[in-house]
Amino acid sequence: MEIPLQQTKNWQKFLEQTGATTFFKQTKDFTYLAELKSTPLGDYLYLPYGPYTPHKNSLEKALESLHKLATAKKAMFIRIEPQMPLDADFLRQTTKKSAKHSPKPIRPLKVKKSHDLDPADTWVLDLTPDKPAIISGFSQGTRTRYNQFARKGLTVTTSKNPADIKYLVALQQKLAKSKNIGTFSENYLKTELEQDFATLYLVHYTPSNEKTDKIIAASLFFDHASTRYYMQSAADLDYRKLPATVALLTTAIFDAKDKGLKNFDFWGIAPDGAPKSHPWAGFTDFKKSFGGQAVHYSGTYDLILKPFRYTLYKIFRVLNRIKRKIMN
Repeated sequence: MEIPLQQTKNWQKFLEQTGATTFFKQTKDFTYLAELKSTPLGDYLYLPYGPYTPHKNSLEKALESLHKLATAKKAMFIRIEPQMPLDADFLRQTTKKSAKHSPKPIRPLKVKKSHDLDPADTWVLDLTPDKPAIISGFSQGTRTRYNQFARKGLTVTTSKNPADIKYLVALQQKLAKSKNIGTFSENYLKTELEQDFATLYLVHYTPSNEKTDKIIAASLFFDHASTRYYMQSAADLDYRKLPATVALLTTAIFDAKDKGLKNFDFWGIAPDGAPKSHPWAGFTDFKKSFGGQAVHYSGTYDLILKPFRYTLYKIFRVLNRIKRKIMN
């Protein structure tokens, strides 16, 4: 298992450019990148897809180190997302061991399952077969759209120019308004595009009777180690009958293969057995139409240092969500 991008020095550089306070530590047993998050009730440490350990037995040392860091920073809790499959019982036993074996014995951390932030389930396409074999793995509908998108006036370009993030921002804002969903700020997305690992893909539509084109879909893709990740994305629903997203994804997939990458991660699907009413059901079916297989991680867990303050924090979060719903 590769060290996740979100647990690397490259991601630390990105976070610090957004103004975040971070802590990075790497040993032979573990690697972690923790971000100090502030709330009105206190601070906590967040490790996106971390800590990274090569095997389960190394997690004890990572949690011991994080416990010391959190104590020093007076954090309420530590929010972790180990990519290897783990459950709450294993984490409870591991925190007990790390507390007991610490040079200065400390109270074990309480473990609570939290709402998943980074996806606990994702969909990954193997890029090592030849191109015809990858295409044959597409569903019939996706294969048809792939073969037709150029004839329908669609072309795809790439950009590393931070100024071009305006196209993705405009599409996301339009989509957010129609779907009543949140988006990242333009500065955040621009800072992402400024990183070496990021590339912006743009889908242009030129009607047959016109000479000028319109950008109707856009996405950021991140390349790390042997994998390309499908990240921030949006498409113009006014052109939903055109295969813009298929054009976007298939171009990014085959560009990644030509670059020598081994996997394409579609970044998040609904969990196995989720009902059709699940909010991710539609785009899960769409992502699966490109072929590939599911990959499952542990999900998000909170390791609690200050139970009373943590309880107040959770109540505060619930009240905040209710307030936002009323205001919307």
